[in-house]
Amino acid sequence: MKKEEKEEQIVKHRKIKFANILVVLLLFYIIGYFIYRILVAPINNIYIVNNKYLSDQEIIDISGIRNYPSFILTTSFSIKNKLMKNSLINDVKVTKKIGNVIEINVEEYEPLFVYDNKILLSSGNTVDGDYNLPVIKNKINDDILDKLISKYQNVENEIRLLISEIEYVPNDIDKERFLITMNDGNYVYITLYKINSLNEYVKIVSSLNTNKNGILYLDSGNYFEVFD
Repeated sequence: MKKEEKEEQIVKHRKIKFANILVVLLLFYIIGYFIYRILVAPINNIYIVNNKYLSDQEIIDISGIRNYPSFILTTSFSIKNKLMKNSLINDVKVTKKIGNVIEINVEEYEPLFVYDNKILLSSGNTVDGDYNLPVIKNKINDDILDKLISKYQNVENEIRLLISEIEYVPNDIDKERFLITMNDGNYVYITLYKINSLNEYVKIVSSLNTNKNGILYLDSGNYFEVFD
């Protein structure tokens, strides 16, 4: 074989190898770009479920996803971890769905009272806030307060809306006695072990056949004393 023919074959062989390398590099680039686009693809939609006290926007801001970051790189754990640091949050379930959708299902503690200029939650913790809630007028020792929080959650929401103030008024017989001021001008004495009786308040008052206000004794005797 002549020298010129050998050199031509070597050049062709090198050209073929270089083309293969370009194809492989291009393939890696395409795959890498495709993976990159998947990783940086943003969250498309955020759904907040079961929240009552925190707004959708507040939950989104606390979660750190206000600017719709990467769907893949934003983990359910990181969202839940941030939300669980908020005093109003009891539990969180974060679900990722097809279409880069995130659903945040929250379980909140319930604001119950205004106590010492703070909002007292069903968890026993306090937060700042502005809610239309009954005001506890005086100091209560921790044991009685914890029991009030627990028992009060058995009172129906419709009745809670009728209550404006709660005052701790124990006597020698009953250390769990309270005086409740109602929005309609009546007062109710109640003891914690009978607090469920408050759910009958509207029915009891409507059966009194009087237009006068007074004091309803639900702590003992279940009778109504009209104001003079």
